[in-house]
Amino acid sequence: MADEAPPVHIIERDGKQFKTITEGKATILVPHETKAGQDTTEEQQVFYNPIQQYNRDLSTLVVKVYGEMLLEKRVEAFNSKNVKQGKKRKRDEIEQDNEEATTQATEQQQLEKEKAENGHTYKPSFKILDALSASGLRALRYALEIPFVTSVTANDLSASAAESIAVNADHNGVAGKFTVTNDDALALMYRSIASDLSRRDKRGNPSKSHKFDVIDLDPYGTAAPFFDAAVQSVRDDGGLLVITCTDSAVWAGHSYCEKTFSLYGGVPVKGMHSHEAALRLILNAVATSGARYGIAIEPMLSLSIDFYTKVFIRVTKSPSAVKFLGAKTMLVYSCDQGCGSWETQPILKSRPFPNKKGIGSFYKHTMAQGPSTDRLCQHCGFKMHVSGPMYGGRIHNQDFIHRMLDEIPKASPETYGTLSRLEGMLRTALEEYIPGPELPTDVDPKDAEAAVVDHTPFFFIPGKVSSILSCSTPTDDMFRGALMHLGYQAGRSHCRPGSIKTDAPWSTIWWVLTEWIRQKSPVKVSKFKESMPGWKILYDAGIVGHENAKSDGSQGPESIDIKMEGTEQQQQQQKDEKVLERTEAEDNAGEKKEPLTEEELRKTLVFDDALIQLGRQKGTRYMRYQVNPHKYWGPMTRAKG
Repeated sequence: MADEAPPVHIIERDGKQFKTITEGKATILVPHETKAGQDTTEEQQVFYNPIQQYNRDLSTLVVKVYGEMLLEKRVEAFNSKNVKQGKKRKRDEIEQDNEEATTQATEQQQLEKEKAENGHTYKPSFKILDALSASGLRALRYALEIPFVTSVTANDLSASAAESIAVNADHNGVAGKFTVTNDDALALMYRSIASDLSRRDKRGNPSKSHKFDVIDLDPYGTAAPFFDAAVQSVRDDGGLLVITCTDSAVWAGHSYCEKTFSLYGGVPVKGMHSHEAALRLILNAVATSGARYGIAIEPMLSLSIDFYTKVFIRVTKSPSAVKFLGAKTMLVYSCDQGCGSWETQPILKSRPFPNKKGIGSFYKHTMAQGPSTDRLCQHCGFKMHVSGPMYGGRIHNQDFIHRMLDEIPKASPETYGTLSRLEGMLRTALEEYIPGPELPTDVDPKDAEAAVVDHTPFFFIPGKVSSILSCSTPTDDMFRGALMHLGYQAGRSHCRPGSIKTDAPWSTIWWVLTEWIRQKSPVKVSKFKESMPGWKILYDAGIVGHENAKSDGSQGPESIDIKMEGTEQQQQQQKDEKVLERTEAEDNAGEKKEPLTEEELRKTLVFDDALIQLGRQKGTRYMRYQVNPHKYWGPMTRAKG
């Protein structure tokens, strides 16, 4: 991450002095006024916050890579259509094209299309709206750093901000494809929607000439009020929504749950995984906004970064895909006052049923059976609380992340000053992917993809769960290795350092930890009372029992620090036996070519160096998580006027 602010110079323009701040290929002019005793190095921090360079680097690179993918598909579709039609197009198609040319003659996209029909190269348009532009720096970087962009609109409600953006646009020489508007973002987007609805072709389809290929929403606070307008004014054939929300006190905490529900239509989670739950709350709010209009979403990249969330969402008009949204929406039952475990509950179920003709299957959408858990936690006995509804599908597109990572070596460090952190976070997001069940093959492939849900929606942190049992914490590699030894998959989450994502159930996670206590980390039994969340977990594991408890629940004097495996000699003997069992089990599995059950694998689990090697994630070390670059680091105060 770039820890230092970019170089600053003083220039004069129209009789006024400005500081120049360069980021990427763009330079903005900040009014410069020197007063006696004023520290000019701290001047206008609201106007330009260098900490947000990562935000802008990420947005610019994602839009560039996504735009390339989108335009490749559009050019391919155009060429395919031309090959099929040839020069002998039907009369009604010619009339249709002529009508579109007449109604959209001022649009560059239509002009390029007409050129293509006359034998010229097809160059589709690519329009971006930066709806809440502030200084206009992000919009300027879009215009300067993405070569195929044909139009960038930078809008702000503040007249002084719009004036400043216009000055910056002129200074950067992008006036030809850059438009500055001083308007309410909602009014701007809804007017574009109305303009398209008033222009329909002979088939009754509304025009798309006023829609944007990318809409960037980055307000101070929540972006929720803009979701409805944005999903309608972005192109519904693969347009991209870039949404940033900085109201972390609302979506990542439980103190304002009523505010979270009013903004995002769901209740937040209290616990270690609250930031991933926040991403899912925001995605669900966007998905439900689009579903009203038959618009489906696909999250391409969803990140919890510093003090904000940032999601990149592909938008497609697909009433059939919208039908799967109910099954990809979930409630969450959280043991937030006890052991921290959770259970998920889908709102609907989408399952394949055989066609009556006996050929293939189709998806049927039915009500889900519930609840998926009791009102008390099955692990520790504490109360379960309800959160959500929230998005239950996958929050990243793996192919897109790979495409992003392919672009990183080609990107200039001078343009993207935070490349190392970009790569680290992208690789960490890639590691979150835990494959689920194989897709059915006897249904429509598009339906099969639309039905995919994320079976591992959250993560846990070994240090947090270890504190419930008052034991030392196994290393991340050790914990991952134990889960992998038992036949599960394990990765990490980009949301929190030291996190583990896995498809193992909570019962297995607690078993691993209690086995760790038996083998490596004895606990002091006298610490535990029946009113503590760790009591039931240890009791079920046979580590603490009622025979050590007095009638008032306190521990008797006979409670001691216990070593569950006896003397050191006995411990070593039992370890050797487990290692031998593990070797024999592996040999038997190789002979039988049948996977061992979890119960069989549990008998062979030994916390040793081999387990650490199994869980160690090999490869280059990356800057995966942000380190605060300076004191009092964080979001700045809202700008005044």
